[in-house]
Amino acid sequence: MRYALLMHYQEPAEGEISEEAIAEAKEAFGAYGRALESAGVLLSADVLQPSAATTTVARREGGLRVQDGPFAETKEALAGIFMIEVPDLDAAIGWAEKCPGAQWGVIEVRPTAIAFAQGAWSL
Repeated sequence: MRYALLMHYQEPAEGEISEEAIAEAKEAFGAYGRALESAGVLLSADVLQPSAATTTVARREGGLRVQDGPFAETKEALAGIFMIEVPDLDAAIGWAEKCPGAQWGVIEVRPTAIAFAQGAWSL
C-alpha cells in the first residue's frame, strides 16, 4: 500500500538555524533516504521550499485565482513528502518514526486513495 509521509514543522526564520545544524540535517535526511531506498520502499522524496515561495491556484466562479503564499495561516507548514510503498500502516508508522523531521515537527502518515503512475490510475 502507498503512504505519504508528510513532514510538518514550524518554519525557521532566515538565519535561525546554523550552517552546522543544516549540514547535520542534510546528512540525517540523506541517511534516511538511503535506508528507504535500501529497503525498496521509497517511491519519491521531496523537500519543499519555504511556504513564502508558495503559489495557490483556484478556479472559482468561472475564473482563475492565483495568489502568492500559502492559503491558510498556520504555525506549522508542509515541509516535505516521502512517498513509500509498504505492506501496511504499521510499516508506514515504523518508517515515519525514523524520519529526522519527527525530532522537531510531526510526520503525518496518510494512505493514498488512488495513484497515477506510468500513464494509468491504480488503487
